[in-house]
Amino acid sequence: MESEHTGHRRNGWTFLTNHARVLVAIARDPGIRLRDIAVDCGLTERTVQAIVTDLQADGYLNKTRDGRRNRYVVAPGARFRHPAEAGHEIAGLLAYLAGPLTTPATAAPSAEVANDTPGHGEPRTTA
Repeated sequence: MESEHTGHRRNGWTFLTNHARVLVAIARDPGIRLRDIAVDCGLTERTVQAIVTDLQADGYLNKTRDGRRNRYVVAPGARFRHPAEAGHEIAGLLAYLAGPLTTPATAAPSAEVANDTPGHGEPRTTA
């Protein structure tokens, strides 16, 4: 017998958007290649590139060149876009799904995080 949670209608949805999945993948590994994100998230490279472009344009991450590779810096001070979550920073979600985010001062070379993002709230400070 099918329950209300396993019925045919409910098989296609998930809790996270593709944008969230890509951001979590980058938070886990700031030097990850787009093709690896695509495989991990079940997306095409072209879709991942468009999502990364969206995330950059809205201040959720920055991209820099590191030799032949790209390195991403996640801006955890950025806030959620939807009015229902407005006022909440993405850092909590990323920490839960990707592990604790570190600041550049304490980061290993592969884990970089910016603590402030213009246009997405005040810079975070620690006491």
